[in-house]
Amino acid sequence: VTVFLSTLTPKFYFALTVTSSFISGLIFVFEWWHFRKYGTSFIEQVSVSHLRPLIGGVENSPPAPAAFSAGENETSRQNMPECKVWRNPLNLFRGAEYSRYMWVTGKEPLTYYDMNLSAQDHQNFFTCDTDALRPSDTVMQKAWRERNPQARIKAAYQALELNNDCATAYVLLAEEEATTIVDAEKYFKQALKAGEIIYRKSQNCHSQSPQHEAQLRRDTNVLVYVKRRLAMCARKLGRIREAVKMMRDLMKEFPLLSMLNIHENLLEALLELQAYADVQAVLAKYDDISLPKSAAICYTAALLKARAVSERFSPETASKRGLSTAEINAVEAIHRAVEFNPHVPKYLLEMKSLVLPPEHILKRGDSEAVAYAFFHLQHWKRIEGALNLLHCTWEGTFRMIPYPLEKGHLFYPYPSCTETADRELLPTFHEVSVYPQKELPFFIHFTAGLCSFSAMLALLTHQFPELMVIFAKAVMLWDSSPFSFIMENTEVLLLSSLWHQLTPV
Repeated sequence: VTVFLSTLTPKFYFALTVTSSFISGLIFVFEWWHFRKYGTSFIEQVSVSHLRPLIGGVENSPPAPAAFSAGENETSRQNMPECKVWRNPLNLFRGAEYSRYMWVTGKEPLTYYDMNLSAQDHQNFFTCDTDALRPSDTVMQKAWRERNPQARIKAAYQALELNNDCATAYVLLAEEEATTIVDAEKYFKQALKAGEIIYRKSQNCHSQSPQHEAQLRRDTNVLVYVKRRLAMCARKLGRIREAVKMMRDLMKEFPLLSMLNIHENLLEALLELQAYADVQAVLAKYDDISLPKSAAICYTAALLKARAVSERFSPETASKRGLSTAEINAVEAIHRAVEFNPHVPKYLLEMKSLVLPPEHILKRGDSEAVAYAFFHLQHWKRIEGALNLLHCTWEGTFRMIPYPLEKGHLFYPYPSCTETADRELLPTFHEVSVYPQKELPFFIHFTAGLCSFSAMLALLTHQFPELMVIFAKAVMLWDSSPFSFIMENTEVLLLSSLWHQLTPV
């Protein structure tokens, strides 16, 4: 070996380092391309799929996706929605909850953008072209456009002076003037009494003209809104069974208004009653391929599946014996929920602090995660082991998705506009959660380092050929302890002396 090494010239070492640098660079480029396209390292995939079984290893790959998601995936991909902002089904009361928070903390819980969206909703729901025929409705039409809360409240009282049965005036007072839920409920009961009278009148004459049809739609919106808020008042005051009955009756009376997501209010109330069979029945109806998903739907489905196994689940035991069928179903449900909205687990696991939910949410965004966790964290805590199962499995979702920001697995790709919209919906003192980026695999870092190291060796060999030849021979003949080898090998001493001469003091 010594004779062979002594016959090698510096040109050979230079050609060797250049060739190795070129080959490692090609490997790095291929690894990067494979990761960008498929989301995994090629070397890692080959080692896990082919080499590990040969040496007796067990593959700990995440479970395959559930069969029920295939059709949903294709349907969702065909209808990729934009970042549409939705009314929060569980939004709080401005006077009784949001304002009280501001009085105590001095922080504004609602953004101007969020409140402006609510003003637009109120104008769409509670006004129509026939408002000019009734003076009280004309006043209320202007009231919904006022920015100052005191001006809106003053306008509501003016409308009641003109018409004591103005339902929308009572709605405004219940939302913004009432400082407690009890007071808000009193106003809503007055609004319900007035709204039912107006609704019956509109039903009798809605076919007379298009204006009467528009008036019926407006009166229907008012009636549904009032009944829903009354049910929410009952829920907040502890009359949960009464609230559940009111929500069920409302869904039966107006089945076409499913876009209002009243079923999410019903799910939360049923979870508070621990009526899990009823919760499953509601999910069976609304967790459908053709219907838009939400964090409440996906995470409630995961909670029910986790409930069946969470009490006895242990990560150490599961890693030894493998997952049972029920545990696989629970893990798949958690992965499905996390892929739909990846921000929720940090709030449920209390890794991030909660704030009051906004009046509008962005599905799959941080605003939806805040709204869901604010009301459902207690339900996860109530089921023993559910949060532990979530903690052990939720991060596995990001290893399953090929590349989070470009591809989807069970749903359409994650929208890139959520962060911008969430920053406008959530208060400035809240740190907006962003979509977790997939980390680069180890072998991409390794090949990048190997390429850089070999390129550096090629450069040093070109600049200092004699010195690098001595260094290469020393490395290849390093077959004993460093100190004895240095004493026996004069070439290494020469290398050391040359290095000191080249290194500035």
